Amino acid sequence: MPIQFEHIMSYLGSKKEKGRKKIGLLVDGPNMLRKEFQMDLEEIRDMLKDYGDIKMGKVFLNQYASEKLVEAVENQGFEAVICTSDVDVRMAVEGVDMIYNPVIDTLALVTRDADLKPVLLKAMEHGKETIIFGAEPGFSVALRNSADYVIVLRDGQYITE
Repeated sequence: MPIQFEHIMSYLGSKKEKGRKKIGLLVDGPNMLRKEFQMDLEEIRDMLKDYGDIKMGKVFLNQYASEKLVEAVENQGFEAVICTSDVDVRMAVEGVDMIYNPVIDTLALVTRDADLKPVLLKAMEHGKETIIFGAEPGFSVALRNSADYVIVLRDGQYITE
């Protein structure tokens, strides 16, 4: 049976979702993937699905991350980035990379750390929308005030601000 390329191309073309945001997602693993917060990457992905499509998703982990955690991150469809030095520096570099990536129009960060505030500000300066996911306690006020959209995990519930 011959392959009908036009039919396949038509089918795939119908699956394109025009006008949806193209999201770059960066997760600060050591800061956010803690038992005390019970943050679920699948829940974050589901929330972002309503807003757009995650085109790049990276979870930054330190060298002490267990193999089980790395496997769980990868099974969720994210890229696990193991950092031998400070996670924040590598995350900031990747964030700036996404700012200059024409495919990405929205930068979403999952962190509580104010060290990443310059990345949010630079993204906004370049016309990118910004979303910050944080958790209480310890969510930086500076981060909250630097993003277009703020989502806080408080007492096991996600709250928008």
